[in-house]
Amino acid sequence: MTELAFKEAWLEEEQQAEIRGWDFSHIRDRYREEGDLPWDYRTIVGEHLREEAVLLDYDTGGGEFLLSLRHPYERTAATEGYPPNVALCRERLLPLGIDFRACQDPGAIPFPDESFDIILNRHGSFEAGELFRLLKKGGLFITQQVGGDNDRDLVERVRPGTPKPFPHLYLAEQLRVFRGAGFRILRGEEAYRPIQFFDVGAFVWFARVLPWEFPDFSVEMCFAGLWGMQEEIQQRGRVEGTVHRYLIVAEK
Repeated sequence: MTELAFKEAWLEEEQQAEIRGWDFSHIRDRYREEGDLPWDYRTIVGEHLREEAVLLDYDTGGGEFLLSLRHPYERTAATEGYPPNVALCRERLLPLGIDFRACQDPGAIPFPDESFDIILNRHGSFEAGELFRLLKKGGLFITQQVGGDNDRDLVERVRPGTPKPFPHLYLAEQLRVFRGAGFRILRGEEAYRPIQFFDVGAFVWFARVLPWEFPDFSVEMCFAGLWGMQEEIQQRGRVEGTVHRYLIVAEK
């Protein structure tokens, strides 16, 4: 393919870049991440989640992970704040009997005090004090989070000098926050692992659906960096960056 043909293909990916729920199936098999974390979030949730527990999934996306747990719907609640996903959750979760409520403010979650045995949050927002309010005594908050260094090497290749969007999201800092809110830390881990793209079009789609990480990204503006990625893929078969994740299990 010529340089112009690659550019046209990437522009098409740019036009197709949208996400419903938290669904990355458009680039499945074209990229790889999180396959080698030193923990398995689903397994950890399963170790603590009992059938009788009252469960909240805050920032549930489209409810994909929550539904995969198959927890009794009458003891399940969820929130989401991103408007397209709110509509999806109303369509998908409410008919099942899940107590879904729209919420954009992690400091004002619309449920009474001590409502839940377990609160889950995967890659969403949270405030430790509000979680403490919502949990019953002995209740757990289980979260896997995207850290402040996530994808920074990739950002620098296409948008150099872009400030970190979440510079406070590091395990040590968040453990201090949770202990200060009254939690006991049962588990805290942090990891840096590779993310790999096998074609530049997959990266274009990825960057466009994550505007908080890749602000003002476009094929036209970032073409030089994208072409450098293309040359690397032609030589190595992939272009690689670094994901930053941390895990916290905290008890009230």
